[in-house]
Amino acid sequence: MLRLIKPLLAAGLIIYSAQMAVAQDRPRIVAVNHALQYFAQRLIGDAGDVVFPVPRDVDPSFWRPSIADISMVQSADLVLLNGAGFASWIDRVSLSRAKLVNTSADIEDQFIMTESITHSHGDGGEHSHEGVASYVWLDPTLAAAQAEAIAAAITARGLVSEADAQARLAALRADLDALDDAAKAMRADLQDVTLIATHPRYEYFADRYDLSITSLEWDAGAMPTEADISDLKSRITETGAQVLIWEATPPAGAFEMTSALGLQNIVFPPLAQPVVGRTYTEVFEEAIFGLSEALDQ
Repeated sequence: MLRLIKPLLAAGLIIYSAQMAVAQDRPRIVAVNHALQYFAQRLIGDAGDVVFPVPRDVDPSFWRPSIADISMVQSADLVLLNGAGFASWIDRVSLSRAKLVNTSADIEDQFIMTESITHSHGDGGEHSHEGVASYVWLDPTLAAAQAEAIAAAITARGLVSEADAQARLAALRADLDALDDAAKAMRADLQDVTLIATHPRYEYFADRYDLSITSLEWDAGAMPTEADISDLKSRITETGAQVLIWEATPPAGAFEMTSALGLQNIVFPPLAQPVVGRTYTEVFEEAIFGLSEALDQ
């Protein structure tokens, strides 16, 4: 009996080891935000895995990776950077330059300079929005440039064929062009409308479509405080704003508070984090539709 068990155990170990080797050989790409993860996964298809390692309740701009996270990132085939100062943890981790892809390197001349504002959110400590606006993917034309950089990187490293990458890039660009067309159609109705955003995320969206958006410094997904509402009232008086863009759905009752001030509420997740059950293009499309609907009301 023992003579039979030993060969079976040995065979099982060989199969397991082979499976592990295959899993480890599968290409892995790490992205510093969800938008880049979405673009990369569409471009690489089933040929590899695209990992976005930041927990859902953490701002990817200021995430602090653990030792295990760093080890995982270091073992990746590619690390997709956003540029524009996004994901400051990259500067504190030793990574092979050959693996790094700055997806916004070719569009740096279109970066938007911002004012310096230092504040804190929850347990994340103080941080500042300064120097350069970083949410470049909220302009679909700049997102397309980032997708092109990813396609070039994965083909240069042989992760997918040139033909496959270009076919997938064409499909992704078509979706981004459709978003851009929809937003441009909406723009005519928003030309004379002032919008307020609960956080400074939408600079590139506003710039692309010539929108007037003033920003607050509210915690994402939190109930606004009395100080928040007081600040909002002041902004409404200053700007005559009619629409409030939330970066995350707030607790019950928050919409009623701001609606009472004469504002239409729109949730537009800025897509640094994924939205459960919806893709980048679906979230973007819903936001455009929501802005159009708000104006109709």
